[in-house]
Amino acid sequence: MEYTGVGAPRVVAKGEGLIAEQIGAVARQNDVPLLQDSLLASVLVNVPLGDEIPENFYFAVAEILAHIYRINEAIDSYE
Repeated sequence: MEYTGVGAPRVVAKGEGLIAEQIGAVARQNDVPLLQDSLLASVLVNVPLGDEIPENFYFAVAEILAHIYRINEAIDSYE
């Protein structure tokens, strides 16, 4: 997902199996925080690339974004 602060987060990458592993590898190489949530992923895989996440998943995605922001703040405080 990508969130710019405008509108809802958008699905920017998705995949299952080998594709998911490759997305994870590229994310790790670029220091992109990852959080696995198989239930949410099983729903979001049906959202077309580039589309905003459905409103009924805002709360779940907000929790994930909050977790990632906390991780980023912790990393920034050590640099």
